[in-house]
Amino acid sequence: MSVLTELSAALRGGSVEVVDLTARLHSGTPILRLPEPFANTLGFELEEVSRYDDRGPRWYHNNIHTSEHSGTHVDAPVHWYSGKDGTDIAGMPLGSMVGPAVVLDVSGKAAADPDFLLTTEDVHAFEAEHGALPEGGWLLYRTGWDARSGDTEEFLNSDENGSHTPGIDPECARYLAESSIAGVGVETVGTDAGRGFELDPPFPCHDLLLGAGKYGLTQLQNLSRVPATGAVVVVSPLPIVGGSGSPARALALVGRA
Repeated sequence: MSVLTELSAALRGGSVEVVDLTARLHSGTPILRLPEPFANTLGFELEEVSRYDDRGPRWYHNNIHTSEHSGTHVDAPVHWYSGKDGTDIAGMPLGSMVGPAVVLDVSGKAAADPDFLLTTEDVHAFEAEHGALPEGGWLLYRTGWDARSGDTEEFLNSDENGSHTPGIDPECARYLAESSIAGVGVETVGTDAGRGFELDPPFPCHDLLLGAGKYGLTQLQNLSRVPATGAVVVVSPLPIVGGSGSPARALALVGRA
């Protein structure tokens, strides 16, 4: 049998499971909130056009109103000033949309400290145990934050000092930007920590990874069901010409014994 025939058989037989990594997209899906004077994007909204009525007797359809960066979404290089000469989301290489993935789990540390920052030492320790980060693949950063995604206030975790969510420190972001991965996926509202504006450079994941032509993937779910190594991720943003990002469906193919 060919590789694709074997894969199809494994999917039908259950020896390869498809794990949905995507947050449900609805009016209550959390979105990033920026302080004044910065402009904010729209949340997700459905506008009914017809529903089996005189506007359309045998069909139901809606308009959608939303940001490129709503729910589970991909950040393209042009999303950030450092990547302004890079690709838009329509130019995302197909090879970056399907590839190997590793899951680096620091959910225990993030539970103890919502401002936890992943360090280069954490990545080196992972590589020492599991091997090098996958060339052309994805580093998926598990913090357990998806457990909060049903409540916007808990998910954004903000107080008078700003948002408190885990992220990646500048040295580690630089290491990942210089690596051969396609991008980084997180469970939080964005790839940077809630206090990312205090770091140097500010918002280092956006600045360094997007500036290096890599991609961000945010608001992931169910990383607890994906092993540290061995999974394949499929990421499917809309090819929005000129777009800085897009909502996406993200899936993991996971081998089961």
